[in-house]
Amino acid sequence: MLLPKEFIEYTHEIMGEERFGRYLKSFDELPPVSIRLNPRKTADMTVVKGQEVPWCRHGYYLEKRPNFTFDPLFHAGCYYVQEAASMFLDEVLQQHLPTDGRPVAALDLCAAPGGKSTLMLSALPEGSTLCSNEPVRQRASVLRENIAKWGYAGCTVANSYPKDIRKTGQRFDVILCDVPCSGEGMFRKDEATVREWSPQNVERCWRLQRDIVADAWACLNDGGLLVYSTCTFNTKENEENIRWIQEEFDAEVLPVDTRPEWNVTGSLLDGFTAPVYRFIPGISCGEGLFMCALRKRGHLRATAPSYPPTSAPSYPRTPLDYPQAMAYLRGEAIVLPANTPRGIVEVTFEGFTLGQVKNIGTRANNLYPKEWRIKTTHIPTEYEAILRHT
Repeated sequence: MLLPKEFIEYTHEIMGEERFGRYLKSFDELPPVSIRLNPRKTADMTVVKGQEVPWCRHGYYLEKRPNFTFDPLFHAGCYYVQEAASMFLDEVLQQHLPTDGRPVAALDLCAAPGGKSTLMLSALPEGSTLCSNEPVRQRASVLRENIAKWGYAGCTVANSYPKDIRKTGQRFDVILCDVPCSGEGMFRKDEATVREWSPQNVERCWRLQRDIVADAWACLNDGGLLVYSTCTFNTKENEENIRWIQEEFDAEVLPVDTRPEWNVTGSLLDGFTAPVYRFIPGISCGEGLFMCALRKRGHLRATAPSYPPTSAPSYPRTPLDYPQAMAYLRGEAIVLPANTPRGIVEVTFEGFTLGQVKNIGTRANNLYPKEWRIKTTHIPTEYEAILRHT
């Protein structure tokens, strides 16, 4: 892959010869494939062939990349396909959420497609609320789908700009700013990010990022936790922004305990020694990520709103075999057993709900949302399981 000259020169300078050499070598390797299980749905399941992601309780590396489209359990929200380095958020939250387990009000400010939001839903204390927000309308629709499939109560999906959330006066105990960035950390995985990169885009990004953080900081309760992250390498969007947050808002930068075998890289900015965490392909097992945890000075309030658990309307359930499940996910009408009740019926695969149909006897009309349906007609005849019951 041909990398931009300006990127090579700058990144070589901040990383150093040995580290940059290992990064370049990673382009000759296949990127790792990883998934994160939904703990509320997969308590009795395990990954067929996988190795644990050490900084995430529910993360696993897979031996190879399957076609996730052909796995009904993927569509049922049993797991999320997520890049391993970004799962480091789980470790950050474990170490810096309130230790008494009380519910918190959380905000994921730039949330699409939903990987970090679904992780937060699994990591936040029981009864917590999450506002999963995506400013770009088209991306927000994908976010809604992924949040719906994950299946947790207490999460709302919003489509607002950070400045508009600030104007509402809402306050949160935990805010994730996974800000739009120049995407350098995804170069080996997504060639489009290479074509879109430029020094001018880096300049545009770090300025936008500061605007987003300023709005987020105004929404953060005293004593609250803000997690800042990017998928890029340069210090302008990373360390220099963290230093600005420290100086502008008197923020406390929080350490995160890591293990040497994780090969997490610290600050690459000369003279800046605050605890920040960078994952570099070829050094750590994942794509590029920068993350930092910051605390707003003051004391977190004693109580936060608790979202009471709710139960969905109860409908009859009927299992589908693999061909039926894939036909359903394609949006086709299916035929259910003769003794299946008429009306709305939930269809399942291996015990997990895929969606609903309206059974009229001779057939069951498909109620799976049209925008979620599988487009391909080339479906394998046999099911290659990624998860199995223990």
